[in-house]
Amino acid sequence: MSTAGIVVVGNEILSGKVADSNSTYLCRELRALGVDVERISVIPDAIDVIANEVRAQSAAYDFVFTSGGVGPTHDDLTLDGVAKAFGEPLVLNDGLAARMQRAQGTPPNESQLKMARIPAGAVLLDSGDLWFPVVVVKNVHVFPGIPLLLQRKFESVKERFRGIPFRLRRVYLTRRESDIADVLNAVLADFPDVQMGSYPRTGREDYYVMVTLESRDEDYLQRSLDVLLERLPEGSIQRVE
Repeated sequence: MSTAGIVVVGNEILSGKVADSNSTYLCRELRALGVDVERISVIPDAIDVIANEVRAQSAAYDFVFTSGGVGPTHDDLTLDGVAKAFGEPLVLNDGLAARMQRAQGTPPNESQLKMARIPAGAVLLDSGDLWFPVVVVKNVHVFPGIPLLLQRKFESVKERFRGIPFRLRRVYLTRRESDIADVLNAVLADFPDVQMGSYPRTGREDYYVMVTLESRDEDYLQRSLDVLLERLPEGSIQRVE
């Protein structure tokens, strides 16, 4: 089963000026594709920090996704960091420069050419109807920080990551978590390969706890769900999804 790490780059995220939604989106999409996200790092716009984190995640996971730091300004340093992570120089990609000129109708200026300098040996994946491709260095996939652009780019290349997806069941309960903890522990002991989550809610009148069960094995998941429903206190189940 494939694993992934996510590197979110940006001082604006660490300062709280901008809320990160990209890692949430990637986690949700990758989960549906059958990829386990095992780490999310939020780091500043610093070449050495980017290089160290990218290098570590590249060695640890099958796929790495970066978000942010790929624009034309002084603090867009992700590609510099990825290049340093693998000891590659940044080189001007003539094909990217030509794409820029076609997209805007005029030759790119020096700031725009910054976005066409990519690590030597990088692979370019066309990203749907967007002129700028996804840059891939080894197993590292470089995405922009603007959520709409990241989503459109990911949507265009996501099938290359598809594996065996997780199946999910949700059980909404009208009892508090402390009332059903023993049941959850017992079911998990009988079905150790199911991934179980228990999420209490406050301020809700319809249910107190949502329990999730996940597995790539549909039959195993259904059997664990049947046992859970059988063991829960009578009248405690609000609904099952």
